Amino acid sequence: MAKTDWKAEAKALKKKLVRLRAATPVADAAGPKVKAPNPVSPLAPAGFPDLPVIAGVEFAAAEAAVRYANRTDVMLVRLAPGTAVAGAFTRSSTRAACVLDCQAKLAERVPAGAGAAIIVNSGNANAFTGSAGAKAVDAVTGAVGLALGIPASRVFSSSTGVIGEPLPHDRIAAKIDELAASLSPGAIGMAARAIMTTDTFPKGASAVVQGEGGEIRIAGIAKGSGMIAPDMATMLVYIFTDARVAPGLLQKMLSRNVDDTFNAITVDSDTSTSDALILAATGQSLAAEITARGPVAKAFEAALHGVMTDLAQQVVRDGEGATKFVEIRVTRAVTPQDAHRVAMSIANSPLVKTAIAGQDPNWGRIVAAVGKSGAEADRDRLSIRFGDILVAEKGWRAPDYSEAEAAAYMRKSDLVISVDLGLGRASRTVWTCDLTHRYIDINADYRS
Repeated sequence: MAKTDWKAEAKALKKKLVRLRAATPVADAAGPKVKAPNPVSPLAPAGFPDLPVIAGVEFAAAEAAVRYANRTDVMLVRLAPGTAVAGAFTRSSTRAACVLDCQAKLAERVPAGAGAAIIVNSGNANAFTGSAGAKAVDAVTGAVGLALGIPASRVFSSSTGVIGEPLPHDRIAAKIDELAASLSPGAIGMAARAIMTTDTFPKGASAVVQGEGGEIRIAGIAKGSGMIAPDMATMLVYIFTDARVAPGLLQKMLSRNVDDTFNAITVDSDTSTSDALILAATGQSLAAEITARGPVAKAFEAALHGVMTDLAQQVVRDGEGATKFVEIRVTRAVTPQDAHRVAMSIANSPLVKTAIAGQDPNWGRIVAAVGKSGAEADRDRLSIRFGDILVAEKGWRAPDYSEAEAAAYMRKSDLVISVDLGLGRASRTVWTCDLTHRYIDINADYRS
């Protein structure tokens, strides 16, 4: 008996050693670590989309060894003179230095005909780094401005990665000339890969709108996998269009569409220090300028909303360790705020998310999440559905409910959970994913 136990234990330890060796970074001779990429999410799209070239936008990417060796980790974007820029950012009280810098720059008066640029690094968030963080931002944006011949006030930067460690900005600055020399309109895919951290696939989306006198194109990229929760979106997002549109109107359109796209996703309920969404309109399209009224403005904003939604949902599909993409629909709440509270209570519940991971139709956990949300609810008026399956209503399990049918539904990779509160007219839809042991593995080793 003892011999059998020893064999089983030795086998288990061997398997654990193999896993640890695969996940453990190896020190590079130059200092940065080498770390294997995470396995691609089972919810990933077939491949990176074929995004349209946006006139007036050029991209480049490089390996700067910000944290890891042999990884493309810096991307540069050059924007044509006259480009309008809008943004949305995290409201975290511990915002990163680059976020504070971007917010300040967007509030400044823009020099007539000035170009612009975006510089992004992965591996280090440059957050909670004191005055050194601001100096690092100045050093990087100053180097970009000098290389591209634009004011540093028009260079926007983002950083993503580990919090609390000084940004090795000299490594980034040393790559600026190389980046500037390799700028290309067709390199958006390389840029999308350069901003990844625990992401398992690059994220892109696009749309084309017929304007007055020509097409208007939109293309966007995003990164995000963990530390995903509303306010703004715990991710980095860059969307580009050749539309001719005034900065003020561009900002209004962006702000109107953040709430039910990037603020409607959650992976783990943790808001980041570094969320940034930058929207740039180069004005290079042959189409007439978009104004606040008219069918073109409406079509453009709808297309922008579609790109934002696509990118937001891709982030959820790449949630750390995710195996299920889940849409939570809450209807007939008393207020929009109540609908949001219920949706997020369900989407963020560890009990709900682990039940989904285990393909368990444990609808009692949905009931509990509604009850704890703080929203007005009536046990005898709410109903719950898994897809088209009526699970519960009138304060009790539905008479025709089949546990076997519900369990079969939970085996799908894309799920819809609906809660009808039966009290009012407000609704809310949010997107989340399941919570698996892989999430723990990724985050336990995040700084290794």
